[in-house]
Amino acid sequence: MLKLLERVYDYPVDIEFTANFDTDGGFKVNLLQCRPLQTRGLGKAVDIPVCDAATQCLIYQKGNFMGGNVRLKIDYVVYVSPAAYRALVERQKHAVARQVGRLNALLKGKNTLLLGPGRWGTTTASLGVPVRFSEICNMAAVGEVASQEAGFAPELSYGSHFFQDLVETGIFYMAVFAGQEDVIFRPERILQMENVLTEFLPDGDEKTIHAARTDGMELYSDIVTQTLLCR
Repeated sequence: MLKLLERVYDYPVDIEFTANFDTDGGFKVNLLQCRPLQTRGLGKAVDIPVCDAATQCLIYQKGNFMGGNVRLKIDYVVYVSPAAYRALVERQKHAVARQVGRLNALLKGKNTLLLGPGRWGTTTASLGVPVRFSEICNMAAVGEVASQEAGFAPELSYGSHFFQDLVETGIFYMAVFAGQEDVIFRPERILQMENVLTEFLPDGDEKTIHAARTDGMELYSDIVTQTLLCR
């Protein structure tokens, strides 16, 4: 069934189905819906700058991203602190999600990188920030950060919660497994910058959300070498 649909759509497909079993062990599959999984191709080659990744970058890693080859200027970084978020009660975690949504609307037209713990869009607030896609739809790039120290070590979703939405809107996605080999993540690069959150949200939770206006930061990715750099 999958191969037939792939031939018709010219792309692999995402499906939903039910399987009904009878008492003899036979079964019937009912196809409920399907949609083609269209992802970006290689595009134009991107030269990754040579730099001291350990001291000059925000993120450096091999693999764990989707969105094609990019060179993207970043105007703002919105960072949800894993440790601060973990300390919140359920109601406060949902309040953080709503604040991210308000920032998403106010930063429309800006190239914003959104970084946060665990899974964006999960319904379980202890696993990540429970936003709706409409609350991150204006972001240029989204990163899901695993944090052993703060207890966020689920298998990250690789964008699967919003996979097709991310593809269709052209939002770059990355999973950042902080502390693993070939991964450098230095959030202090952002935390050292002024937190301008209250310029947008006077009632914003500055302990949990850090919004930084960046100066010349750029995001690079190359599919062939599976290299991602944000500096």
